[in-house]
Amino acid sequence: MTDAPSDADLGTTLFPLFLKLGGRSVLLVGGGPVATAKARALVEAGARVTIVAPAVTAELDALAAARGWRVQTRAFTPADLDGAWLVIAAAPAEVNRQVGAAAEAARIFVVAVDDPAACTAYGAAVVRRAGVTVAISSGGDAPALTGLLREGIDAVLPVELDAWMDEARRARLVWRAEGVPMAERRPRLLAALNRLYDAASAAGLSQAPSAPAVSAVGRVTLVGAGPGAADLLTVRGARALAEADLVLYDALSSEEMRAYAPGARWFYVGKRACRQSIAQDVLNRILVKEARRGRRVVRLKCGDPFVFGRGGEEALALAEAGVPCEVVPGISSAIAAAGLAGIPVTHRGVASAFTVVSGHHEAVYGPILAALPAGAMTLVFLMGLGRRADIARALVERGWPRQTPAAVILGAATPDAWHWTGTVAELAEVALPVASSDERRQPGLLVIGDVVAIGAQIAAASSQARGAVPAEATPTADSGSTVDAPPSSDTSTPTGSTSSPERSRSG
Repeated sequence: MTDAPSDADLGTTLFPLFLKLGGRSVLLVGGGPVATAKARALVEAGARVTIVAPAVTAELDALAAARGWRVQTRAFTPADLDGAWLVIAAAPAEVNRQVGAAAEAARIFVVAVDDPAACTAYGAAVVRRAGVTVAISSGGDAPALTGLLREGIDAVLPVELDAWMDEARRARLVWRAEGVPMAERRPRLLAALNRLYDAASAAGLSQAPSAPAVSAVGRVTLVGAGPGAADLLTVRGARALAEADLVLYDALSSEEMRAYAPGARWFYVGKRACRQSIAQDVLNRILVKEARRGRRVVRLKCGDPFVFGRGGEEALALAEAGVPCEVVPGISSAIAAAGLAGIPVTHRGVASAFTVVSGHHEAVYGPILAALPAGAMTLVFLMGLGRRADIARALVERGWPRQTPAAVILGAATPDAWHWTGTVAELAEVALPVASSDERRQPGLLVIGDVVAIGAQIAAASSQARGAVPAEATPTADSGSTVDAPPSSDTSTPTGSTSSPERSRSG
């Protein structure tokens, strides 16, 4: 007699299931871009949705109003679960855990986005074609892989799938009426589909899903999304999105830009500094494959495609494959973020040049710093937020004064924009907003040089012209410097000796 399996042995295999949510209540916790994306899927499912979040995106608010959904602008409480058939948690991790615990107690399945530990159900990468739905899950462990598998399955599904579905429906009715055993139905259907395929091939109508020839209309457009705000996208970029069949977008592109391409399929291929993501050669193959299928593909990238965006690699791969490619420049975050924070990267008599540096590893930026005279120009570090302590140390070791003005800028063109100004000596100890401390929620960059103090002068002059100093600025007892509580105006002194975190609504 064998022992019964323990609880630890159970539940390791997912039970696949499709839900009919039409007209049923679903609770959506969260109001950001991810929650907005989930809401679009719930629209397709016909669910009645209640949204609970302290704040929601403009798109989500408009979507809820159009569908008659309830929006509760407050924190989640367990009572929100009452009457729900399903819960989707797309909030910060700590909130997702609260929702997961409450849903577990209420015996309601919960999908917690990017938080497998809080899940009792998982979303899936989905292919829908001609009444067929294919869903792929990795149990929350590898969403990028499931996305690639979805693309692969979509590529091999036959163009005759509509006809195959019609034949399968017709045959099912006949077999049920005739009492054909279930074991005999699949071979009969396969024979019927083979006859349809042969007939289509003879008529020249069949098409291989991955034909090597490039379609006359298939092309790829590399579009710079700018620093994050949808209204900072160029007119040509918006036009390319409007014509797109497929948009491959990264982690830094604004979800609000979806409105420019309502008829396109959106596929996330996000890349962040030092994070695992879809390999570049795989992404290049996807671009080539989709264009060869006749699709108009937009590769939507943060900032400018050719400024640390690997746009050159993609353009080269497309050129070698013979795929038409257009590049639509974008406003580079290296310049725009500083500008939106009120900091010029050049200023007459202060800095006549600036250098944009990748800050993800000292092996990259170290030789550049060694070759530049200390303080000779403005430095802008992209992908260096998590390495700011190492960058500050490297600057001092190479002769940059510890009192050199410095700035940290996060999400410059988003509603959650935040920036700090101080000195290189203080850079390592900057306390980032909780949602941005791991570089997951908000992209950020560093600006080093005397131009940071110019930004402080601009802010001070603007405040003086308005006839008042910001009410939030409170002098410290010992130094006279100020610490601004968000939201506020930056009141750092021109010397850069003040540490001033700021949260604003720029962009």
